Parts: sequence; C-alpha cells; structure tokens
Amino acid sequence: MPDVALLGLGPWGRNHLRVLQEMGALRSVWDPDTDALSHAPEDLRASGLEEILVDPSVRAVIVATPARTHHALARAAMDAGKDVLVEKPLTLDERQAEDLVSRSRRCGRVLMVGHITLYHPAIVKLRDLVAAGTLGRMRYVYANRLNLGTVRDEEDILWSFAPHDIAVFLELLDAWPNSLSAHGSNYLKPGRADVTVTHLEFPDGVRGHIFVSWLHPVKEHRLVVIGDRRMATFTDGPDGGRLVLCEGVPPERGALPPDPATAVDVPFSPGEPLRRELEHFLQCVRNREDPLTGGQHGLAVLRVLESARRSLRQSGARVAVPMLEAHV
Repeated sequence: MPDVALLGLGPWGRNHLRVLQEMGALRSVWDPDTDALSHAPEDLRASGLEEILVDPSVRAVIVATPARTHHALARAAMDAGKDVLVEKPLTLDERQAEDLVSRSRRCGRVLMVGHITLYHPAIVKLRDLVAAGTLGRMRYVYANRLNLGTVRDEEDILWSFAPHDIAVFLELLDAWPNSLSAHGSNYLKPGRADVTVTHLEFPDGVRGHIFVSWLHPVKEHRLVVIGDRRMATFTDGPDGGRLVLCEGVPPERGALPPDPATAVDVPFSPGEPLRRELEHFLQCVRNREDPLTGGQHGLAVLRVLESARRSLRQSGARVAVPMLEAHV
C-alpha cells in the first residue's frame, strides 16, 4: 500500500483522514491551520509542507485544501516526485489546470481529480446501463444538487456544486457540449451566485440542465437520464441512495404516459464513494495507470465551468464551449 500524505484538514479533508486511516495508507498530515491539524493523531502531524515533500517514503499526496491553493500545492508535490489527487475543482483557473496537466505528463506523475460522484456505485451502475444501450438513444439529462449548505468565500455555487454533475454528464453522454447558457442570482453576497441553472446543448439534439443552490431548505441530490427506451433516476441519500429504471416514451407512444408499474429498483454494489475513489487512486499509483478522473478530465470540467461563468457574466447569453485538443 503506497504511503500517502494528506494536505488539508477541513471538513472534507477529515473524511479523507478517516478513510485513509481505515485503509492503512496514511503516513503524514499537514494543514497550516493548527486548529485544523489538531484533528489528526499527533504522530501523523507534519511540521510543514517541506517535511512531506522531502520524505522519500511518501509516494502520493492528496490536496484537500481551499481551491485557490490547489495549483501551487499540486505543482510542488509533482515537482517533488509525488503522484497527486486534487479535490475538485482542479483549480479556479483553466490556465493553471493546463499547467498541472502538462506538468504531470512531463514528470510522469499520476494526476487525479476528486470527482467523487463518478465513484458512487449507483453512478457506476448507471454508466454501465447507458453504455450497454439499456436506455436507448440519449435524449435529456438533468441534475439537481440543492442544500442549505456552507456558503464559500472563494467560489460561487456554480464552481462548488456543479463540477460533480458536469463530470457525470460528460461521462454518461461521452460527448462534448456545443453550447450552453447559465443563469444565476446572488442573494447572500454581492457578485457571488447562490443559485444557478445551466442549460447544455450536446450533439444530436441531446439536452441537459444542472440546477445547483446552497440556499435551499431541503437537501436534494437527484440525477435523471432520459432515453428513448428507458428512463433512470438516481436519488442520493445517507443510505447509499436509490437507482430506479422505468419505461421510456418511444415516438410511437405519442402522448401516452409510461406505465408506473414498469419502474424497478436497480441493485448496485455497496461501498463508500470516497473509499472507492481512494482505492482507485492508489491502484493507479501502484500500477502507473491513468485514472478515470485524470487531469485531462478535470480540465474538461473546468472548460465547461469557464464557459458557464462567461454566460453568467453576460446575463445568461448562449455561448459556445470550445473543445479541448483531447477531452475525456
């Protein structure tokens, strides 16, 4: 099991701490905030970042710090010969993300982004169903990610919540959006959107929308995928969530609604998404494999986010989404 160092012990970093300890993979932890660092066992606390970077036994580093620090920390870790998992978003600036991706290639380092939703067992199962053609031709995908959540100072709701669903859309549809429009409002802090709705247009008439808010009284994480043969709904929850498959509405059905009796629960393997994500990362470190959510995937998500930010600044104008030279 590769020895891993963890950078960042905020609320999500402490989840990494727990799972890495359970896996027996954690060697050291560092956070510049001494109060945050106190959450780690004393024997794991590093005196500073440099102690981790020069430690030859540390093969990989997990960056779970505020997004504005991701670029500098991930760059330093790769330059020190470490493989890196960076929490989403990869960076807050596309050029910085491009630098990390090119650096990982030059250095031969594994670079992975923590798009955890793609490691949820239900989403893995749904991806297999879509790939097998069970749902038929894709028509429409939408996602709601709503919560009365922590309002961040450095990123708005679009950059905090939407990366999860953009990552899932790109993976499920295996397509690049031609264009999008994004609308948002800020109620709590000037210039920082609390609620956004992003409409995406994909080839062959496929459409999608992503509704995200941290100003919502009821927590809801829901993904709906509409095909011409079947429709699927995933609703996340503390018990692992529920994946339901039901009859679609083929053209010959006209306006007839699908029969509710056709709805069936789809079983999927149990497992904590974060543990699955970390197991995948460590496997890639051991075997020198490309991660499912590698740097190029993270860069693709950022390209869509940057386009949505441009649309927001233009009051919801429809904008083109420039393709990457090679996207996942």
